[in-house]
Amino acid sequence: MVLTITTAIFPIFYSSVAGTDVPRSVSTSRYALTTTVSLAIIAVLAPVLGAIADYAAVKKRMLGFFMGVGVSAVALMYFIDRGEWLLASVLFAAANIGANGSFVMYDALLPHVAREDEMDRVSTAAYALGYLGSGLLLALNLAWIQKPEWFGFPSGDNLTPERATLPVRLAFLSVAVWWLAFSIPLFRKVPEPPRVLEPDESERSSPVRTALIRLNETFHELRGFRNAFLMLLAFFIYNDGIGTIIRMAAIYGTEIGIGETHLIASILIVQFVGIPFAILFGTLAGKIGAKRTIFIGLAVYVGISIIGYFMRTATHFLLLAILVGTVQGGTQALSRSLFASMIPKYKSGEFFGFFAVFEKFAGILGPAIFWLTITLTGSSRNAILSVIAFFVAGGVLLHFVNVDEGKREAKEREVGA
Repeated sequence: MVLTITTAIFPIFYSSVAGTDVPRSVSTSRYALTTTVSLAIIAVLAPVLGAIADYAAVKKRMLGFFMGVGVSAVALMYFIDRGEWLLASVLFAAANIGANGSFVMYDALLPHVAREDEMDRVSTAAYALGYLGSGLLLALNLAWIQKPEWFGFPSGDNLTPERATLPVRLAFLSVAVWWLAFSIPLFRKVPEPPRVLEPDESERSSPVRTALIRLNETFHELRGFRNAFLMLLAFFIYNDGIGTIIRMAAIYGTEIGIGETHLIASILIVQFVGIPFAILFGTLAGKIGAKRTIFIGLAVYVGISIIGYFMRTATHFLLLAILVGTVQGGTQALSRSLFASMIPKYKSGEFFGFFAVFEKFAGILGPAIFWLTITLTGSSRNAILSVIAFFVAGGVLLHFVNVDEGKREAKEREVGA
């Protein structure tokens, strides 16, 4: 979903089809605003949902619910017609909420399916497999969009708008099917983490009431986990830069005149470059530590931001895609596993609920800056260099995270529980 809908095909479709009656800059602004609102909604809900999932032991059920919302929204994108930007915005918002709501529960399962000494490797391997699967699907989508006649789809000149957009709309349907099909092994094979009650809790307590009590306790406890909390702050800042690049690259490229084929091909390159480099980041983290490996990723992102500011041609965009592919998956995967290593397992849903808050609000600020910059200046190029500040400031905070101390704090709490 993230690749085809959030990053590659849908942003271009949103701008050129759903927003066909307005200037490209207006479509970019609406897309950024929709992203901001949808991520804000899930950011507000995530901590409460995480607390309920921990208390009631329903992580997989909640994952399934949000996945259902996302799959349904993506499937309904098939019916978007030219000029229907409002419908496109509503469905994109629902897909965003569904996907990111399910990610909260998915991430919370990590400490339960991997030992402490293998979390970096498992997390980066999961990103590598995600790159492989999404890359294969995007390659297939790109093939039938560019060569529809190979697949028996309408092709040639003088097509009606509905027939001309059929291959793209079928790509949205394929994402829904793919998402649903490859979720089945998780629901069949991964067990629900066991329920762990606090000393003052009862199995018959109200899940919502208990979740709110737990949420308040965890909020205060989180500040006691000094290093995990500092890691969250660092992640909040530098992930804003990463999220901005992921979410705005395609629609920004469209605005400056880079062709659809080059845009999608570049994003496809990111996926296949990302497979070996995500695994490499996991291996490197095993040798020098996750924290130092993340620093390498942030340094590369600074270079990416500078290149993005001066980008003018499709060749520039391709080179940028290769660089993004080397660090994107590894940096995010190690951020997830590093945080997971510094929290108590039995409260993983709650802590990853807060992780989601920081992650989603990080995804809000960058697109919001784009929207504000476009509104004030009429161009999104001026916002590119500001992304560097996120990587630098986040890196400074990450420097002060004491990983060994953070792991010790988490183990002590596990014993106390």
